[in-house]
Amino acid sequence: MAESARSHNWRFFRAGGFDQVLIENAEDLCRLDELDAKLWASLSCPTHNLEMDAATLQLIDSDTDGRIRLAEIITAVRWACSMLHDPGILLQEGSSLPLAAINDSTPAGALLKASAQQILVNRGSCGADTIDIADVLDIQSVFGKTRFNGDGIITSASADDEELRRLISEIVQCMGGVADRSGDPGMDASMSKQFFEDVASICRWHEKSISDADVILPLGEETAAAHRSYSVVAAKIDDYFSRCRLASFDPRAVLHMNCTDSQLSAIGSATLSGDAQETRDLPLARIEAGQSLPLVEGVNPAWAAAVQSFRQQVVQPLLGERELLSAEEWSIIKLRLAPFAGWQASRPATTVEALGGERLQAILAAGYQPAIDALIARDLERQQEANAIAGVEKLLRFRRDLVTLLRNFVNFANFYNRDSRAIFQAGTLFLDGRSCELCIRVDDVAKHAAVAHLGRTYLAYCECRRHKSAEKMFIVAAFMAGDSENLMVGRNGVFYDRQGRDWDATIVKIIDHPISVAQAFWSPYKRIGKMIGEQIEKMAAARDKEMQTRAATTITETGKKVEGAAPAKPAAFDVGKFAGIFAAIGLAIGAIGTAIATLVTGFLSLPWWQMPLALVGVVLAISLPSMVIASLKLRQRNLAPLLDANGWAVNTQARINISFGRSLTQVARLPEGAQRRLDDPFADKPSGWPWILLMSALAGGCAAWWLGWLVF
Repeated sequence: MAESARSHNWRFFRAGGFDQVLIENAEDLCRLDELDAKLWASLSCPTHNLEMDAATLQLIDSDTDGRIRLAEIITAVRWACSMLHDPGILLQEGSSLPLAAINDSTPAGALLKASAQQILVNRGSCGADTIDIADVLDIQSVFGKTRFNGDGIITSASADDEELRRLISEIVQCMGGVADRSGDPGMDASMSKQFFEDVASICRWHEKSISDADVILPLGEETAAAHRSYSVVAAKIDDYFSRCRLASFDPRAVLHMNCTDSQLSAIGSATLSGDAQETRDLPLARIEAGQSLPLVEGVNPAWAAAVQSFRQQVVQPLLGERELLSAEEWSIIKLRLAPFAGWQASRPATTVEALGGERLQAILAAGYQPAIDALIARDLERQQEANAIAGVEKLLRFRRDLVTLLRNFVNFANFYNRDSRAIFQAGTLFLDGRSCELCIRVDDVAKHAAVAHLGRTYLAYCECRRHKSAEKMFIVAAFMAGDSENLMVGRNGVFYDRQGRDWDATIVKIIDHPISVAQAFWSPYKRIGKMIGEQIEKMAAARDKEMQTRAATTITETGKKVEGAAPAKPAAFDVGKFAGIFAAIGLAIGAIGTAIATLVTGFLSLPWWQMPLALVGVVLAISLPSMVIASLKLRQRNLAPLLDANGWAVNTQARINISFGRSLTQVARLPEGAQRRLDDPFADKPSGWPWILLMSALAGGCAAWWLGWLVF
């Protein structure tokens, strides 16, 4: 492989700190399998969260595992090159393909070209010499005018005979149907087999009730209604006779088998309904040893209607007129109705019975199954031609999308070229006066952030929602210009996806890293200012709380004073105590003044040309460490962790240097030639203190020069 690779002169370009192969001509495509895998920018990528047609990615993902690997890319490129006279057409933008470009010197290519011509005929473009991806994506017009399309699925339109059309529609209605390539619902061989098996089993089930009618249907057509009435009371009647047998076994059980006093008391205190449902859990009738079941008088009111229906529909037809039912007679009834219950339990669980028994018998007698299976076989005869039509779609998709994928997989040319966008860039986020173009869709914010922080990039994770829609997604946006002072969780912006749709974006998580060297220069002073401000706020809050507490205490103590009591004598002024306080304050002020005087004296003792250098030295001493650290981190910004966290396998360190980062995050600037009005009516009024301080400093300098402290 290394020898073959040397035989082709590859050209590389350098971007992101690594060498990337150029794909410039047809030979580069045809020899791509010879390129060392270590020189590929990526080794695999997911098939989702990419700005590329998902159907194209699924065609390349041959094992349907949701990932595209190096070997699958090579296979796709080989197939596309073999189907074209000049693979260089893949490098040209567009989605159309001249029919003459298809390599018809091979059987597969010839069949594919014939299929492309048939598609154009079906669309009414007979004689056209160019086919576009749109011609194939309109699947209804490709397959809608043909009875058979090779997918093994037939519709009612596939049959010439009216009875077969009716039957196919009935099968689809009963079995649910599957989508034909034409877009219409249809049926396949497995559905045909299942349908006719179900029809046969239902018909056999019905025939059993006819052949064994004397046993299964003891009451003829009324057996079903009788069994329904029987089923309602069967458990309750079994319960009644079991209680009576227990009462015969031990007379003491009679008191316990009937309702208790507490049950009757609870029922008696309630308001009973018209059908006395409150007594439904009580025995069917009064329990006595060896007692028959009363069917007219003495029946539990909650069960009276059900028992009456059972008497009329079951007892009288089977046993004759009865007002009492003995345990032996009850056993006879159960024995007579058991075959019907067993027959009902053996009923096949199918959906075809909705057609009715008469229609099912007609279908079975007509023997339609061979005719249906013959139609399916005729459809499958065109499978090769239909697959070739699918091959046309595959070739046209590769014509449009394959090189785009290569420029985001073999190299990252689309990302490092500011005239294009990478397939992992989801859109642009506008927030805090900036536009961020490096925005990547993420599925799990926490899982992504656990890896993405290694990229040394300031990241803001945003939840994006469409207005008046349930659509929601998460993105991560990289900020590489400006500062982070006003970036915080909860801030809102607007995200525009690659289709131009706008989403309401809210920051939900931030990974903090330096954004720029300028930010690092000012950050120590901002931190000091923030710390001082927080301390002042804390002191003010504590002082305010102290004053409120003191005022409340004073008011409380005043209210407790007894009316008319003599006022307390004020405490004598302690001169010694206050003298000590004043002395301490004086010492502190003196120490501060001495320190300031020492600094000023030392500064003024410098020659005049060293004074600016001293000021610059102080500034650098404060800001330089922060700037150095920020500069080192900015040079370590890396795209790879952001993609790896999303399921990629990036094969290199794709650096994002300072200048390239600034191009990915644009800061608000006035348009060229714009005019500004500086008279802000709401601007703060200028203060005189800066001038006073400046004049004081000049006066001090003059005094120092007069006294000889400052020498020029």
